[in-house]
Amino acid sequence: MPALTHQVLGAAFGLAVLFGALCQRTRFCTMGAISDVYTMGDWRRARMWVVAVAVAMLGFNGLVALGQLDPAASIYAGPRLLWLSAALGGLVFGFGMVLSSGCISRNLVRLGGGSLKSLVVLAVAAIAAGATLRGLTAVLRVATVEKVFVDLPAGQALPGLVAAVLPGGAAAWGLGLAVLVAVALLAWALLPRAGRSLEVALAGLGVGALVTALWWVSGHLGFLPEDPRTLEPVYLATNSRHMESLSTIAPVAYALDWLLLFSDQSKTLTLGIASVAGIVVGAALMAWREGSFRWEGFGNVGDLGLHLVGAACMGVGGIVAMGCSIGQGVTGVSTLSLGSFIALAAMVVGAWLALRYQEWRLG
Repeated sequence: MPALTHQVLGAAFGLAVLFGALCQRTRFCTMGAISDVYTMGDWRRARMWVVAVAVAMLGFNGLVALGQLDPAASIYAGPRLLWLSAALGGLVFGFGMVLSSGCISRNLVRLGGGSLKSLVVLAVAAIAAGATLRGLTAVLRVATVEKVFVDLPAGQALPGLVAAVLPGGAAAWGLGLAVLVAVALLAWALLPRAGRSLEVALAGLGVGALVTALWWVSGHLGFLPEDPRTLEPVYLATNSRHMESLSTIAPVAYALDWLLLFSDQSKTLTLGIASVAGIVVGAALMAWREGSFRWEGFGNVGDLGLHLVGAACMGVGGIVAMGCSIGQGVTGVSTLSLGSFIALAAMVVGAWLALRYQEWRLG
């Protein structure tokens, strides 16, 4: 088990290094995509994101069809649809990522490029996320929004829901739905001249492939049908005890917890923590190679204040929504989960409202 755990952690770190380098090179960013469309009518980064979603969707459901993954083993497929949590958390997260000049993954990339602003954002977001996982705001979360839900016996992933009422297995429906949706998304993103660029293809295909690869690492390589200690199935090196792929909001909280309590032997490295470190390292290596590394601080007290508020919103909202713009917006959506679609839509609305607020504030 220790050797296999090290393989999982090493693979997660390596894939995250590639993700960080790719995002630094192509400026892949969900918030940036929304901002570009809103302020300039530029859809290039939006097309990157759409291609990434399509590739990840095909990759995940393809692995399921091949028997490499159990789709019910992710946190996105549970039978309890916390629709209010997804909507409200996504709205708050989306609003916060605009105030913070980027989502959590973008701030990890910017930290690798020398941004001390991002270091502050990540620290505050990690504290807020940790509190919402197990602290003061966690009590509030459980007592309020998590009281509102819909139980779906077949799970909240679309393939299972369709298979419950129509002939055919969930894996077959998953692949069929993934192909249908992905072809439509790829046609929208790549057929126009603006979408047929090396940058769009590189970012979209790369991010989608890396999310798929991390699904395989966690859900296949790191899966033991029987843990010799408990005699139960186990997914190695995960905080959720489910199979995981790329996500950043909870992992930054776990990373801070691991750093603060390093001498506590119960605190161990996980796939999420390794991924957070890998993104920063990959972005730093690419920034060094490009010659773009530079130190960056806050412009003034007002700038600091906006980023602090945005970071707190991302920390709380991301945990309430069960993921960030990458964790829900790409990784979660790749599973065709209803909760992920709700969270993603809410994040887009939250970002749009924040852009309107900034426009009003500057006007």
